[in-house]
Amino acid sequence: MDLATLKQLEPSEFEEAADGYRATSDMASAAKDHLDNVVVAGMRKSLKGQALEAALGELKDLSADFHYTQIECGLVSTALSGFAHDIDAARRRLLSALDDAQAMKLTVNADGSVTYPEAPAKDGSGTPAQGGTVSGATDPAVQGIARQSAHFDPNPHHAEALDVADRITAALREATEADSKWAPRIRALKADDDLTVSNQDLKDAQSDMAGVRDAAKNYLDSIAAPPQDGSPQQNADWWKGLSPEEREAYLSLHPDVVGRLDGLPSETRDEANRIVLDEKQAEYQLRIDSIPKPPANEWTWINAGGWASKVHTDEWMEWDKKYGDEYRHLESSLKGMNAIRTRFDQTGEGGLPEAYLLAFSPEGHGRAVVATGNPDTAQNQAVYVPGTTANLGKVGGDIDRMTELWRQTQQATPNASVSTITWLGYDAPQDIVKDSPFEHYAYDGAPAYRQFMDGLDVSHSGAGDAHRTAIGHSYGTTLIGAAAQTGNLNADDVIFAGSPGVKVGSAEEMDVPKGHVWNEEADGDKVPDIGRWGHGGSQWKLGGGTFIIPSDDIFGAHQMNTDAEGSGPSATTGAEGHSQYWNKGSTALKNQALVVVGEYGDVTAPR
Repeated sequence: MDLATLKQLEPSEFEEAADGYRATSDMASAAKDHLDNVVVAGMRKSLKGQALEAALGELKDLSADFHYTQIECGLVSTALSGFAHDIDAARRRLLSALDDAQAMKLTVNADGSVTYPEAPAKDGSGTPAQGGTVSGATDPAVQGIARQSAHFDPNPHHAEALDVADRITAALREATEADSKWAPRIRALKADDDLTVSNQDLKDAQSDMAGVRDAAKNYLDSIAAPPQDGSPQQNADWWKGLSPEEREAYLSLHPDVVGRLDGLPSETRDEANRIVLDEKQAEYQLRIDSIPKPPANEWTWINAGGWASKVHTDEWMEWDKKYGDEYRHLESSLKGMNAIRTRFDQTGEGGLPEAYLLAFSPEGHGRAVVATGNPDTAQNQAVYVPGTTANLGKVGGDIDRMTELWRQTQQATPNASVSTITWLGYDAPQDIVKDSPFEHYAYDGAPAYRQFMDGLDVSHSGAGDAHRTAIGHSYGTTLIGAAAQTGNLNADDVIFAGSPGVKVGSAEEMDVPKGHVWNEEADGDKVPDIGRWGHGGSQWKLGGGTFIIPSDDIFGAHQMNTDAEGSGPSATTGAEGHSQYWNKGSTALKNQALVVVGEYGDVTAPR
């Protein structure tokens, strides 16, 4: 970067280009949403069979193109803003040095050197001290020698010129470094010359994100960071305080951060988390494709003490030692990601509203928070916590439960404004015997659940306050109980299903209005009676040794019927065992839906 180029360069032109790419990214995002939530929904109403499936396949590919365009154009916009920020800082330093040179009547040459005029000698001899030309340096040792020489020069302009020359050299060096840093990053932001968004394309986008994020460190440092461990209100205030350019920077470079911040608008979190989902799914698929598949001959039989025993083959054991843990994690995570996409693709089926991905991570057992319907505008919100063995690989079943609950609310109150949310936001116990008896899973996850509930309150934009229902199944009820016991639950109703105990001994301790705790225990569900010895609460008036669960009358919850009811078209089926509380057409599901929409008078009690 030379002096003339930096002097004439206009950072605003790059900022204008960044605005253009950001607008393109926004248009691509809007087009994707319109396809997914309006066009597809409309086609489901008017087409069926092979024609519908063929059209949906084409639209799905087109939606992927738009989403990829959104991601890449967002990165280009942020990269251009980052370059403009860095080059503008260097240019301002140059212009400041040039202004000072002009004021001191110094001449700046094309190569950045500075010529200073002769001046009266410092000793007053009358003999003028000669002028000269100096060049700047960036090496501290060279600068020190030059400054010492200027100090002994009888011409005072020598030191002034040297200072200006050093500043010019530093500005040019800073500009050159910015140009060298950003040029390859921006050149890399280009797509293939086809219309197919492959896993490799998305992996490259993930790599592009990391590259731009590294280059944009100075730019990001100039933007206010989200509050450390902020409350939902603090998170919302931070987001509202950012400019459109700054929001784009965080969405493009830190979608994982934006996506998990409770209190931000659901549309913003969904946009961020879908970027993470796309790129992680591509990464995981490429990783699993690179691992040898498990041997087909996994089992064999051996004679052990006269008894035939089934054991893993040596071939399988060798594979498992090298690849087993990674392969199973990738396979399970991909199963969960596909389940989330299946819910995305169901939008419009039977009037099903759009889905919102409010949190996502495949790390560990995984995180996924999926809403059916926009909770920010819904007048009724239901937040469901799954129990033991819940993880990303199994999240599809939990999402289906909330999908069925949403459909049931529409039967209970047609056109009711409802959002049903699957909240896999904690590390659930993974083993019924080894893990579920321990309470730390509930207490560890309780703060995150309360934070999420508070975030729904902050981001809600509908008329009045939303009616919010906390729903738990199995160990999920224990977490909700722990959340109420240790803080503000921020719910209007609580529904327990198959509860092994909620750490407190009465409904009055559940931090909801009196009479708004509801419980279901299906015929044949053994979990409540077994679990009471680990997670049951107590009441001081009963003394020690009494473990109380929500199914006990003394707990004080409204017991809801789970048996079959009625006859004919309006009849409902009964729930049995521990896992049928959300079966389509069941009494258990119907009663839950009535609570969610506030139709308490129609809820039926056990007979």
